[in-house]
Amino acid sequence: MRKLKSLLLMALALLPASKTLAQTNAQILYDFGNDRKYVTLTLEMFKQDKWGSTYFFVDHDFNYDKMDPNSPNVAQGGTYTEISRALNFWQNSSMKNWSLHVEYNGGITKNYPINNAWLFGVEYLIHDATYKNTLNLDVLYKTIRKTDQNVPMQLTAVWTCNDLFGVKGLKFDGFADFWWETHGTVDGDGKAKTRHTVFITEPQLWYKVGQHFGCENLSLGGEVEITNNFGSTDGAKVRPCLGVKWDF
Repeated sequence: MRKLKSLLLMALALLPASKTLAQTNAQILYDFGNDRKYVTLTLEMFKQDKWGSTYFFVDHDFNYDKMDPNSPNVAQGGTYTEISRALNFWQNSSMKNWSLHVEYNGGITKNYPINNAWLFGVEYLIHDATYKNTLNLDVLYKTIRKTDQNVPMQLTAVWTCNDLFGVKGLKFDGFADFWWETHGTVDGDGKAKTRHTVFITEPQLWYKVGQHFGCENLSLGGEVEITNNFGSTDGAKVRPCLGVKWDF
């Protein structure tokens, strides 16, 4: 499942929180991974207010035929959702870059559930003077329903770099997650393994091509998903994706 958090770091833009509009986009990405080769639609929303901010995304994987080789690709094979709330009642104080964090994760595929998870913790925002370049660091307690965890924690980093290398409309963003979860994987030889940690990062590069013909909403680009023991895949895996993004 794809997990995109770039909107989270458009945060704290220079407008007062009460005047900040919800920022929403849709991304359609084709995954070239040799175990995937399907399209994912992602819907994202970020909204800041005087109490902090709200973020959510929903992934729809159009891979029904991967779940059932005897079926054509007639529907979504899986859906995954994350929704989080950053609580910050002290935005005008010296602690303004610190926020409390509450989050829910969960999903379903045709063949297996993605167990409900709740996360609680703190996040810290680092930024330059213009807020064009930001880094958000989270330390979270994570509990996953009916799942063993050696350490019930997740560490997250989220970054955004706007107008990269001075190129207007070129954005480099992404996230990295590391957490503890005891789960089964299958290696390249088909052998079952038991792993206790998971790592995933998805750096993205987008270029706002629409700025050249009066359509500021349109971007082209993609991402590279780099994982270790993610899902049922044992060890490291790299999956490149290309796609299109529309900012509403």
